[in-house]
Amino acid sequence: MTDFLLELRSEEIPARMQAGARADLEKLFRKEMKDAGVSVGGITVYSTPRRLALIAKDLPVQTEAVREETKGPATSAPEQALEGFLRKTGLSKDQLEVRDIKGKDTYFAVVEKPGRAVKDVLADAIPAIIRAFPWPKSQRWGAASLSPESLRWVRPLSGIVAILGDELVECAVEGITSGRVTKGHRFHAPGEITLSGADTYVETLRAAYVLVDHAERQDLIRSKAAEAASAAGLTLVEDEGLVIENAGLTEWPVPLLGRFDEDFLEVPPETIQLTARVNQKYFVCEKDGKLADAFVCTANIAAVDGGEGIVAGNRKVLAARLSDARFFWEQDRKTPLSKQAEKLGRITFHEKLGTVADKVERVAKLAEWLAAEGIVPNCDPVLARKAAELCKADLVTEMVGEFPELQGLMGGYYARAEGLGDEIADAIRDHYKPVGAGDDVPTAPVSVAVALADKLDTLRSFFAINEKPTGSKDPFALRRAALGVIRLVTDNNLRFGVAEGDLLDFFADRLKVQQKEAGVRHDLIDAVFALGGEDDLVRLLARVHALQAFVQTDDGANLLAGYKRANNILKKEGFVANEVARTGDEDPMENVDDPDMTEVYAQRGRLSYTPEPAEQALMDALAAAAPKAVACVEAEDFAGAMAALASLRAPIDAFFNDVTVNDSDPAKRTERLGLLDRFRAAVHKVADFSRIEG
Repeated sequence: MTDFLLELRSEEIPARMQAGARADLEKLFRKEMKDAGVSVGGITVYSTPRRLALIAKDLPVQTEAVREETKGPATSAPEQALEGFLRKTGLSKDQLEVRDIKGKDTYFAVVEKPGRAVKDVLADAIPAIIRAFPWPKSQRWGAASLSPESLRWVRPLSGIVAILGDELVECAVEGITSGRVTKGHRFHAPGEITLSGADTYVETLRAAYVLVDHAERQDLIRSKAAEAASAAGLTLVEDEGLVIENAGLTEWPVPLLGRFDEDFLEVPPETIQLTARVNQKYFVCEKDGKLADAFVCTANIAAVDGGEGIVAGNRKVLAARLSDARFFWEQDRKTPLSKQAEKLGRITFHEKLGTVADKVERVAKLAEWLAAEGIVPNCDPVLARKAAELCKADLVTEMVGEFPELQGLMGGYYARAEGLGDEIADAIRDHYKPVGAGDDVPTAPVSVAVALADKLDTLRSFFAINEKPTGSKDPFALRRAALGVIRLVTDNNLRFGVAEGDLLDFFADRLKVQQKEAGVRHDLIDAVFALGGEDDLVRLLARVHALQAFVQTDDGANLLAGYKRANNILKKEGFVANEVARTGDEDPMENVDDPDMTEVYAQRGRLSYTPEPAEQALMDALAAAAPKAVACVEAEDFAGAMAALASLRAPIDAFFNDVTVNDSDPAKRTERLGLLDRFRAAVHKVADFSRIEG
């Protein structure tokens, strides 16, 4: 067994592509080895801005011999069939074997393939891997780029190192031949470096100021940036995405702390952080929980002056960027949000749904209604409408034009600076929330009304024009909007019907996704939704949670088994309830608390035979449990409704043990099927147990 080193060197690989490239390199290598019958031990893949590297452990020196058998046509088949088979296998007729297959003589091609040197397998595999590499974006270069068949790579490929054990694996791609030579750091070690093999690769490059292990570079940036901030009495604002990006931009990372003009702190802190992060890839720092006038940049060189020159240059660049941000901040505040909102009529929201101004008007009306109807408690309808009318105004500001990520947030800042009050400012700031699963959910009444109205309008509008999510496609983020509505409604205990029709089914699907993370079974949500007419998410979830607690008990599990047995019997017999014919009531269960209906329901004194004890016990239990379950559901005492159903567990068990449903007496058979139907109907007042798995 021996180890293999592959390094593919090029000009700078974009940081955002490196993680995918590492995964693709391993995947392609494994595929080539599997196809060639080469077993592979562990694989490690590294990336830097200038190279991809793979180390494969414990490769064999030689592949095993392989015997391949291919079934051909019968010996009685037409000559053309045999000729085609011979062309396919590359054999002559006298090289074929004849075997008896189910009484028919059949040709077989048997080829013994000797083992190959793994070195030769790798020589074939490396060009195949390079040519098949699925870069998100790639390019051709040089004179060969005139041909569409020339190599495409993310940046010009400049070198290939391929060493198996201590032997060079010879191969070539587009005139680039493999070798043992690589290059170290562009400035600290620009000369050529000869590699001996996989076991010394990492340390050889470390000596040349290249940390090939991306994880090591990330750890170094994470720790040294925090140390630089701490040494200045500051706290680094953690940003894992920025750690990964800086590691993808450097081969020898050196975090350095710099300062910027304190006057820039007059600008909203999110603006400063985005300016530093997006434009310059800098970390920011805090002191006592507030943004500090400091940043941490990541150099790609160990400067002889300790980095003073690098910091000075970065400070100038950041100052220019922050000056732009301050200019946007000052200019935007000169125009009231109400004036900015007038420009929304120039922006198309959707060709079938009008402009953003049209959407804002719909949201304003809905937010006002949610407040006026008391659906969002303690919410001033006037404030709700005002906040909604201004919630999208920052879309036309200079700051949001530069940083779209700040929409909503900047509107809140501008509203506060304009003196519109905290309730309006907070509602504008938070009206997109919650954006994701980890995002905060607004709780202030005006904020809740505007956030809810915005999402409900988006859902209702796009469903109205039949622009619904399909498969993995959701161009208008309607799934996210539905999850936002669910969290706003459930976290704030809002009581109203959120939707109907297709949109209600859509909410049901989203609710399953959301509640799955909370450990709620999807089939229980189905069991409640299946009853129909349930569009109050708070009430629905209360019923689902009570149902889940119930089915996890012995009573619940056994009652479910009894229900399924009753349901299967009724389905098999094609039984149709005839209670309407007996009572003249469209739904006999609606009036089971009426004394007369209870008597009818229990069927006392009306049977043509004397019921068996277990039969009578089930009748009595239903007479008591059914009205209690209905009353509890009406009172939203779902635990009580489950307890009422639990009282049916023993009677239904005894009924199946002691009573013959399909009695030879037609009267008994009909009455007992009807009794099972009433049992099923009683259960359905709480949930459709046929939807419950298990």
